[in-house]
Formats: sequence, C-alpha cells, structure tokens
Amino acid sequence: MFRHTTSSVEAAAAPRRTGPSTGERRVFMIGRIALLTAAGAALLIAVGSATGSQSLTAPGTVRITDKLVKHIHVAVDKHVTVHGTAKKDSPAGDLDFYRQALFTKGPKPVNIGHSDLSCVDTGTGSSSCTGTYFLPKGKIMVGGVIASRLIYELAVVGGTGLYDNVRGTLTVTSLGGVPAREFLLFRLEV
Repeated sequence: MFRHTTSSVEAAAAPRRTGPSTGERRVFMIGRIALLTAAGAALLIAVGSATGSQSLTAPGTVRITDKLVKHIHVAVDKHVTVHGTAKKDSPAGDLDFYRQALFTKGPKPVNIGHSDLSCVDTGTGSSSCTGTYFLPKGKIMVGGVIASRLIYELAVVGGTGLYDNVRGTLTVTSLGGVPAREFLLFRLEV
C-alpha cells in the first residue's frame, strides 16, 4: 500500500483552517441573533408582569365636576312628516356638541382634563348622546339618551389606560351657573 504523507513544505504552502467556514459562521450568527431576540422578549414579558397592569382591578367611583367651555348647535334644514302631516322646523336630527373642562371636586378645584359630548336630537324631547372623558390616566367612554340636562344617567361603555374595559354608569347633576357646571359621578366595574 502506498501512503502519501504531507511534507513540511506542502503543509506550509497549504491554506490553514483556523476557524469555522463562512457558512458555519453565518449559521452561528443567526443562532446568536435568535437567542438574543428570545432573551429580549422574555425580559420584556418579565418586566411587564412585574410592574403589573395599569388598569382597575376592583369596582370604584370617580367624583369630579365640569364646566361648559363650548357648545355648538347645528340645526339641520329639513321638512318632516309625522303621521302623514307635514311639520316644519322639527328638531329631529339637530346636532349638539359640548366641550367641558374637568375639575377635581373640592374647595380648590384643579383642571384634570376635558370631555367631548356629541348629541343628536331624536325629535321626541330627548337626545341620543355619546361622549369621551379625557382624564389624566385614561379615557372613559359613555353613551345613552338624555331627556333633561338637570340630571341624567349614561352607560359607561369602555375606556383606555387605567379605565381599560370598564363598564358602569355616569350620573350627572346640574349645579347651575353661567357657564354651566355639573357634578359627575362615575360608578365603575371591571
């Protein structure tokens, strides 16, 4: 049998392999990136659960006041027929938009946000309204029918931030004055 042995001259002339090939390095880098990505995701999940959720965990109430900042009334030009009789100037379909500043309740009220309320006149003496209350830690969304602005109740249909997924009621009581002021009582459930 003939065996070929490499002489020292041939060994010196041959390229030396000192590490992994280009393909091996690429596979190693992809694995390293995947490992770092998975570790980062695990860290984010751990930090998120350690800090806790920033939403209500039990029923609660919010007591604040508001002051009317702006009221816009849009009268829709229309002619309405009710039971076959033509009526002019029906309020049905008229729009009202309210912007209110929100304040803490107390001897020295502090402005903590605002609200926007949009109402459509039903033509039956009431208005169908939806609104959003912008508070420091999130928003509360409401909706329902208002027959009188002196005292009314709307459903709390959701929220964001601290008020994420809340339900409940908003009871509004007029405090009078010019501009109009109201007391707001949110009864919230999660």
